Amino acid sequence: MATENTAPASTDEATISLQRSIYDPGYVNAMSHFMVWRQRLDITTNWAITSSTAIITIAFSNRDVPHIIFFFNLAIVWVMLWIESRRYRFYDAFRARVRMLEAHFLVPMVMENRQMLQGEWKKLVCEDLILPSFKISKLEAIGRRLKRNYVFIFILIMVAWVTKIFLHASEPLTSSRALYHALRVGHIPSWLVAGTFIVTFVSVISITIYVGKKSSGEITEFGAHRSLWRI
Repeated sequence: MATENTAPASTDEATISLQRSIYDPGYVNAMSHFMVWRQRLDITTNWAITSSTAIITIAFSNRDVPHIIFFFNLAIVWVMLWIESRRYRFYDAFRARVRMLEAHFLVPMVMENRQMLQGEWKKLVCEDLILPSFKISKLEAIGRRLKRNYVFIFILIMVAWVTKIFLHASEPLTSSRALYHALRVGHIPSWLVAGTFIVTFVSVISITIYVGKKSSGEITEFGAHRSLWRI
């Protein structure tokens, strides 16, 4: 009988000890450092903007510069987008852990509700720390970066490309046929230039729209009770 009375007491003591350890300063400090991790993504975006600005400046400063220079501009930006989408997948994997801790660790701390600390979230975080995995696909990562930044860069390049053709054409472009012939540069046929322009435009818009509809995004546009946040 003594053993039966002792078991529940020891269980309660273990539970209380565990709850206290969760709010231990050392434990909280470790969690705080874990949630501080950030990975910057703006380096590749800055490179894309800088290279585009330089190429546009060169293209419009000299009439003899062929408009095909914007083809290389598009290639550079596509490469930057590919690199950034890869880095974004790593960022999103770490961000998911941070969100898990914010929802299941910080919220109970603020609400002072130990019952909210229960659940499988600690197991999930530990499993992901041991065997990290991506939370979004490559296509979704590309779409998110397009939606946030790169769609505007691509549109700017294509607008500059068309403007360059009209401003520095060897003869007045009075018809669509004349515009089509103006796309030709040296041994590069008009159909290849037009195809590159159209495929890029359709790809950028399609991926942005598709991912925008399929993905919930990183954060909502307006939070709950947003009127209360007017400090």
